[in-house]
Amino acid sequence: MFVFLVVSALAGALVAGLALPFAGLIGVTTAKAHDSVQFLPQELETVPLTQKSFIKAADGTTIATLYQENRTPVTLKQIAPVMLKAIVAIEDDRFYEHGALDAKGTLRALLRNKAAGGVQQGGSSITQQYVKRTLITKARTPEEVQQATADTYERKILELRYAIAVEKELSKNEILNGYLNLAFFGDRSYGIDAAAQHYYGVHAAKLNLPQAAMLAGLVKNPSGYDPIDHPKPAKARRDVVLRRMQELNIITAKEADAAIATAVIDPAKVITVPSGCANSRYPFYCEYVVGQLKQNPAFGKTPEERENYIETAGLVVQTSIDPKLQAAAEASIKKHSKPTDSAIAAISMVEPGTGLVKAMAQSRPYGSKKGQTAYNYNVEKSYAGGYGGFQNGSTMKAFTIAAAIGKGVPMTYRINSPQTLDLSGKKFSTCSGTTSDDSYHPKNSTHTVADPSMLDAAKASTNTYFLQLSEQIGLCPIATIASKLGMYDAQTMKPLDQVVSFTLGSAGQITPVMLANAYATFAARGMYCKPVIITSIINKGKPVPTPGPECKRALSPTVADGVNYVLNKVMEPDGTGGKLKFGRSDLAGKTGTTDENHAVWFAGYTNKLAAASVVADASPPYENLINQTLNGKKMRDASGSGTAGPIWESAMQAGLRGIATTKFVQPDDKTIRGNVKDLPYLKGMTPADAANKLVSMGFKVAVAPERVDSEVPNGFVVRTTPRQEDGAPAGATVTLILSNGSKAPPTLPPTPPVIPPPPPITLPPGLPTCKPWQPKCRPPR
Repeated sequence: MFVFLVVSALAGALVAGLALPFAGLIGVTTAKAHDSVQFLPQELETVPLTQKSFIKAADGTTIATLYQENRTPVTLKQIAPVMLKAIVAIEDDRFYEHGALDAKGTLRALLRNKAAGGVQQGGSSITQQYVKRTLITKARTPEEVQQATADTYERKILELRYAIAVEKELSKNEILNGYLNLAFFGDRSYGIDAAAQHYYGVHAAKLNLPQAAMLAGLVKNPSGYDPIDHPKPAKARRDVVLRRMQELNIITAKEADAAIATAVIDPAKVITVPSGCANSRYPFYCEYVVGQLKQNPAFGKTPEERENYIETAGLVVQTSIDPKLQAAAEASIKKHSKPTDSAIAAISMVEPGTGLVKAMAQSRPYGSKKGQTAYNYNVEKSYAGGYGGFQNGSTMKAFTIAAAIGKGVPMTYRINSPQTLDLSGKKFSTCSGTTSDDSYHPKNSTHTVADPSMLDAAKASTNTYFLQLSEQIGLCPIATIASKLGMYDAQTMKPLDQVVSFTLGSAGQITPVMLANAYATFAARGMYCKPVIITSIINKGKPVPTPGPECKRALSPTVADGVNYVLNKVMEPDGTGGKLKFGRSDLAGKTGTTDENHAVWFAGYTNKLAAASVVADASPPYENLINQTLNGKKMRDASGSGTAGPIWESAMQAGLRGIATTKFVQPDDKTIRGNVKDLPYLKGMTPADAANKLVSMGFKVAVAPERVDSEVPNGFVVRTTPRQEDGAPAGATVTLILSNGSKAPPTLPPTPPVIPPPPPITLPPGLPTCKPWQPKCRPPR
């Protein structure tokens, strides 16, 4: 009788449009309920459903899935009719007959709660459950989640008030559709389609009767009825749904019996959708993509907002990674290194003319266990996982070559380049003044002729040549070109330091992606493109503004052609890259080794593809690579060509397989010869006279410290560097090579003067001719 009176008393409130939580209303007066609902919101504000975001490779295959809730929204037509009948049968069989509140269902729950002395059963309709799931979905903080799920009369009242508003705005089918997309089915599966794919490997449209019954029963208690962890309770619950459908004449007894006889689930068909980059095919690449997405202000004001958006917005992120090239890079790393090595190996591959980063691979795998790492050794320190690069050694000489060619320095330009050079205190011009090193005695690690040309020095990687060349043309043009080609310090994200040893790669930390992309600029004949990782983003069918290829001319085609010509010579048999040459396409490249062998590099390219590989110590304090392990063996030597080079060669050879042969554009004669002035003939002159002559023509003068064997007298000029026949750029330093006199003719003692004979005696005519020694010609005594 008490219950009847309470329900009757509340009827008036219901008629007046109030929403009352009958299921738990014991102890709440009509007046209090009325006061509670008068000031509640009249409309339910919904938020977009959280959806999975996908990161895809260039060929459209998925490489990673990101989500907080595994959900794929579907329309009502994309859900099997038997599923709709099953969920209505067990959750709210009078759904299509009542409004926001099912009075009969609520009365049943009220009676049970009264008998139990508390709230034991809810009488929530599907509409009320839809409201509840919507409020939970909107919650962004733990406090908001707690408020949305609290078992209180206030929440019940709020839900019912919203339910009334929803029933006025949406049709029953729209409410049911929304509910099935919101509902939680356990094991990180939200929405009916994600649940169907997870548990049965089918879309919601293909669900059969026993499958639909299991999923309908799961909603009440997703963890307790989990068919994977708790198959028996799950089966019992499914069978309850089937019998309820039979009671409601939705299915026959025969159909129910047949469905009950089936297994609740086939574990072999369960599909788990991995989430996050850790589960990606390419975890390091994935992290780099996500790191760039988090920098996009379109996805939120803060990093936290952007991360939440990325994981809930259902984005489709298309990337530049090429599975074929990635496989080539990974195979090369696997061939030449092992995850357990003390040294690390890494390689990046970039497409010239677009900047598309096609592949990146490394020897140390992704993870937090011993022998694993979260560091990406291919990229800059722009996000938590970026390692931030290594010094790159003589691969920097390519930029010195470009600057020299740009200034008209001929490829035949010779500089006297001893094995060791004292540059202590020598001033090098920079963009802001000068710089010097108080004690600097660089040396060569290879041997070549005493006065190599630019081509000779590039092939042998002659340090003392390129240091002198950079002093002559200045550090500013070299640093400017490097900057234009995307080179900066990958640790600090600041410009490279203009130091004396800039050309030897001690100006900052460089990454494989950065170096590969810079060399790709040479391959593209001077067209620089910013590295591209993300090519497009689609959000619910609409494109999100994404920076496309950002390309600009950084070098003239003639300068780039000249660099290609010089670096192509490095790949000849007598060059440091000679052993790495393959195929019929033109190749260009450069080795790099840092001081004390902390890192060794090889960077090279064709017209179609550029790559940079590195082997380095990545565990501070950094140590010499010699005696560290690579590919499971101790290294007895470490070099750009012999250590990093094979990684580059294997990856490039596999990556270019099937690609048409390409050739570089040959530089014109002016580029090869340069913009030079004629040099005078100085052989045999004194150093002072020769210097005056050169200075008067606008050249600088230096004298080589060592004298050479020559037929020229000791201390006199034998030749110059550059040579007279090659000429020299205006204002260049011309080095005088002096003779030691070793081959000069010996000095003879003075020859006595020759006394001419007396003139013959002329006799008067008629006198006999006689000789002085004849008696008749003797004068009288």
